[in-house]
Amino acid sequence: MDLDHGLQRRKIMFDKVNFNNINKPIIIAEIGMNHNGSVKNAKKLIRGAKYAGADCVKFQLRDLKSLYSDDALHFKNADLGVEYQINLLKKFKLSLSELKKLKSYADNLNLSFICTPWDIKSADFLENIGVSAYKVASADLTNMELINHIVKKKKLIIISTGMSTEQEINYTVKFLKSKKAKFILLHCNSTYPTPLEHLNINYIERLKKHNVPVGYSGHERGFLPTLAAVSKNIALVERHITLNKAMEGPDHLASLEIEEFKVLVDNISIISASLGKSSSREITQGELINRENLSKSIYTKKYIKKGQFFNINNLEIKSPGQGLNPQKISLLIGKRAKMDIKPNCMIIPSHYRQVKQPKNKYNFNKLWAIPVRYHDLDLLYNKVNPPMVEFHLSFNDLDKNLNKYLDKEYDCEFIVHAPELFKNDHLLDLCTDDLKYRQLSIKNLLKVVKLTNSLRKYFPLTTMPKIILNCGGFSQNSFLNKNERNKLYRNLKKSLKQINDNSVQFIPQNMAPFPWHFGGQRYQNLFMDADEIVSFCTDMNMKICHDISHSFLACNYHKWNYYKYTKKLIPHTAHYHIADASDVHGEGLQLGKGEINLTKILPLIKNSTNNVSFIPEIWQGHKNEGEQFWKALHLLENKI
Repeated sequence: MDLDHGLQRRKIMFDKVNFNNINKPIIIAEIGMNHNGSVKNAKKLIRGAKYAGADCVKFQLRDLKSLYSDDALHFKNADLGVEYQINLLKKFKLSLSELKKLKSYADNLNLSFICTPWDIKSADFLENIGVSAYKVASADLTNMELINHIVKKKKLIIISTGMSTEQEINYTVKFLKSKKAKFILLHCNSTYPTPLEHLNINYIERLKKHNVPVGYSGHERGFLPTLAAVSKNIALVERHITLNKAMEGPDHLASLEIEEFKVLVDNISIISASLGKSSSREITQGELINRENLSKSIYTKKYIKKGQFFNINNLEIKSPGQGLNPQKISLLIGKRAKMDIKPNCMIIPSHYRQVKQPKNKYNFNKLWAIPVRYHDLDLLYNKVNPPMVEFHLSFNDLDKNLNKYLDKEYDCEFIVHAPELFKNDHLLDLCTDDLKYRQLSIKNLLKVVKLTNSLRKYFPLTTMPKIILNCGGFSQNSFLNKNERNKLYRNLKKSLKQINDNSVQFIPQNMAPFPWHFGGQRYQNLFMDADEIVSFCTDMNMKICHDISHSFLACNYHKWNYYKYTKKLIPHTAHYHIADASDVHGEGLQLGKGEINLTKILPLIKNSTNNVSFIPEIWQGHKNEGEQFWKALHLLENKI
């Protein structure tokens, strides 16, 4: 078993959990009595819970003399069910010392350990070994003596509501609130296994009206109803785990075997990630990309002279959606054109209002550049006379006649950003195990090298042009483990050695965990971990293009320290892409519109001694004649 299953392992400390601010329900693997009295089995189940991705394991503890009457313990006048239950409890009982050792075993595996005390004596023992929460079984929801005793211990109480009436639930909730207890209600049906028609998952919504965290304790066959409960945005999931459903005991049939439990946890992660928030709708990053490509903009239908009014007759709606939103046409009509506008031209803000213009000269400590395409090179270059330009190439650019766009020598250097997408939907991947695909990627990259060398004559100040690479190494459905990543790095090294072109300098770009490839999202594996990047750069004597937006998203996802991450990569960086970012998806934001502490990060770059360059890589920053680039340069001036 791979005990490191999952990339985001968390240690739950119940006394510190804010249940109003969790992005996924806490998952308890209920071992209960499924160890069948064997410490060996109990350890297997703890390891299995760890492997499956549970946050916590739970046992049960009873002092039989405190719990049962003498007659019941000695099978005098006891019902068959009670007799059966007591027989199993005696047979499968763990000693107190064994339970204490099992807690230490779970602690060492970074798993929380809690237990259900069925009596006061058991609760006191659990307090002595340091549990951070108590579980109250459904059978004890009305046992106010036990509940009151547990309340006094000032720990979180997780209380199941099976085999209880609504009046009983309300009574206990009122009592717990009067004691200012911290507690969670678990919706539960105490039948093992529970028929589907008795699960009543919708009752979760009724429990939520108590304004306390609500979870689900499931005893059904399989786990689809548990996932339905998770879709209710609950705080906690409890399911029994077993080594084998065929084992002796009442709970095994309603339990999940280890591999099933793992599938449950994986699916809970998927559902939790997809629930989102009920706040106002915002356009996601992937949607923004597709909106640009698929939606509509306002275009000129005919030639419009400066000073002429916009009207319904000289405007029309066309794709792509990179200009003014069609809903804004009523705001545009009646305004005067600020310049002459050709027919079939996308309307941009500078056509109808004054926009912020760039400065004639910017003051930076580092070599700076602006992102350009062939068609807007002269427009943007003439506005600011940058010391460097960065060509963002499409695969179509590789076949264009440069003389149609470039007709002079430019007084600046240049750098090239290789395309990610080539003809026939070929995403560049120099790392893949698919040798045929990798060879095609190498072939396409060689075209980029050829074009880069063709650009030299227009930019004579450039001695060794750099080519920024998104090297590949992505996957479709999940992240890869370290061994798999190492194999891909080896493939990449082979690809780069095969190219073996000393006329250019390749600088791989660090990546975000979820890169956007033309409106779709993938999982990125390489050039995220700082130590892996440093190791690669050292082995290959190469440097990277450090996208600080990408690194922030990676650090957010993997819970890395962003400041230390940035500092570690400084000696291995040749070029920066600078933009803000938020959460784990929001990349390329305008500076100050995201979550990066730029006042802390920018001095690291400014004070670095290595010879680096940078661009403001604001997504869609070229719109409106580079308006967002100029804003970013203004914000960065004297800070880098």
